Amino acid sequence: MRAIYLLILLLAFCVLNEPLAAAVKPGIDVLISTSALSNLKGKKIGLVTNHTAVSRNMEHTFDLLRSREKLVGYKLTALFAPEHGLFGSQHASEDVKSFVSKYGIPVHSLHGKTRRPTDDMLKGIDLIIYDIQDIGSRSYTYTTTLYYVMEEAAKRGIGVMVLDRPNPIGGKIVDGPMLDQNLRSMVGYINVPYCHGMTAGELALFFNKEYAIGCSLQVIPMEGWKRSMTFDETGLQWIPTSPQIPEATTPFFYPMTGILGELSVVNIGVGYTLPFKVVGAPWIDGKKFAKQLNDNHFAGIYFEPFCYKPFFGKFAGQDCQGVMIVIKDKKRVKPVSVQFLLIGTLKALYPDQFKEALSQSKQRRQMFDKVSGSRAIFEMMETKPFIIWPLISFQEKERLAFLEKRKNYLLAEYRD
Repeated sequence: MRAIYLLILLLAFCVLNEPLAAAVKPGIDVLISTSALSNLKGKKIGLVTNHTAVSRNMEHTFDLLRSREKLVGYKLTALFAPEHGLFGSQHASEDVKSFVSKYGIPVHSLHGKTRRPTDDMLKGIDLIIYDIQDIGSRSYTYTTTLYYVMEEAAKRGIGVMVLDRPNPIGGKIVDGPMLDQNLRSMVGYINVPYCHGMTAGELALFFNKEYAIGCSLQVIPMEGWKRSMTFDETGLQWIPTSPQIPEATTPFFYPMTGILGELSVVNIGVGYTLPFKVVGAPWIDGKKFAKQLNDNHFAGIYFEPFCYKPFFGKFAGQDCQGVMIVIKDKKRVKPVSVQFLLIGTLKALYPDQFKEALSQSKQRRQMFDKVSGSRAIFEMMETKPFIIWPLISFQEKERLAFLEKRKNYLLAEYRD
C-alpha cells in the first residue's frame, strides 16, 4: 500500500513539474481583439495568406476578417496566394493558378508567371494584410513573397500590415551563410544568414529600412511568444506549411539537409515519410556514416543508422542506407552547421560519388548557389580537401555584424 502511495506521489510530482505550453496568440488573435481592428475602417483590403493562417482557436484569418467586415466597416476585395497555393496542396515550384473564390473574391497567384502583384491586382486596394506561417529559413519563399508585396505596395502608396507568427525554430538560432547580392531570387531575397532567428514581422521591419523600401508598414506582434520558444512550446497547432514540412519539428531539419539536397548526391527524405530528416543512398554504409558523424560530437544532435526505400525522388524504389537525424537539444543545435558536417563527411567517405555530384548541370549549380546564398560554398567543396570547418566558419564576421544590425528590428514584446 505504501509503495502505491509513493508511486502516486511520484506521478503527481512529474505531472506538476511538466513544462506547460505557453498560451501564445498569433497576430490575427491580437488584431481582432484590440483597437487595432478599428484601423481597418473604410479600407479595401487585399489579404496575402494561405491555409496556415489560423487563430489560436483554429479559425482561419480569412473567415475572421470577413465576419467582421460590416461591423468595422472595411471590405476584403482580393486574396493573394504564395507558393504551394491557397490550400498548401501544390508541390515545390509548381505554378499556382489564379481563380475566383466561392465568395466572389479573386484569388491572385503570386507563384506562377507573376510573382509580384500587378497594377490590375492592386487596383482599388488601400491596405495589404500578410498572414502566413514561415519556417525560419531564408530559402523558403513565403517571406520573399512578402518582400515583393512590400516593394509593389510602396510604389503605389498602399499600406502593409503583417500579422506576426512564431519562428518555429525559435528566435535565437542564427546560423549559415549570408546572401550574395548578385544571387537574389525567389529562394533568397535579403542578405540575412540562412537561419536568421527572426519572425516575419521582424524581417519586414528589417527589409523595409535596410533596403529603403519605405512602405507604410505596421506589424501586429504576437502575445506570449518569447525568443527562446520553439513551436512546440507555443501551445499552437502546427499546420504543414507545404507538402514537405509536415510537422512542427521539420523546420529544424529543413536547414540541416535542404542545401545538400540541391546537389542531388543523396536522398534527404523528400520522397519518403521523413522529409529532410534522413540522408541516404544505395552506396552508403549507414553504420560507418553514423559513427563518423557522431565522432564529431556536435551539440544537440545525434545520427542513428537508418535503412529506407524512397517512394519517389532521388533513388526511388532503391534500398538506401544512411542516417536519421535525431535532435537531442533544440536549444543548442546549429542546423546549417549540421548540414556542413553532413556535406563534409560525405565528401570524405565517398569522394567519387561526391565528385560526380559536383559535375552537375549548369542549371542545378545555379540553383545550389541561389539556395546556399554564395558561389564560394560550391567552390570550397570543389577545391578544399577538408571542408567541414571552413564551411562552418565561412562569413563568421558577416554573421556577427548581422547580429548587431538585427537588434534594431527585434520586437521588444518577444524578449525573454
